[in-house]
Amino acid sequence: MSEAFDYAKQKWDKSHKVPGFKVGDLILVSTLNFNNIKFPKRLKDSIAPFVIVALSGTNTVQLELSGELENKHPTFPASLIKPYQPTDKEMFPLRNPTPLTVPPVEQSEDKKIKKVIKERRLRGKNQREYLVR
Repeated sequence: MSEAFDYAKQKWDKSHKVPGFKVGDLILVSTLNFNNIKFPKRLKDSIAPFVIVALSGTNTVQLELSGELENKHPTFPASLIKPYQPTDKEMFPLRNPTPLTVPPVEQSEDKKIKKVIKERRLRGKNQREYLVR
């Protein structure tokens, strides 16, 4: 049994490396799972340099979010972040660094529900959908 465990551990360790992030590092966050951001077609693949506040385990980091993303949960997996590297002004003197900004988040208006017209359970899930007026 231990041989099988060691073999599986070797295979896992071959393709997965521990990220080398420290508290205080600047990182970019992937926008892969951000579905409530305006203009998703124009969205960059990663946004704003954020500061790491704490390391939660080996593969998750807690960030100090600012701007429109303050309401999001501040913990992200290591697969969705990458280190921030500022432009070197000596190598690229003519390059004007574009300011990295956090994209605006869509604000959903609170609507009053007058009446529930129809209700149904989604197939295979423990969720319900409501048709309201």
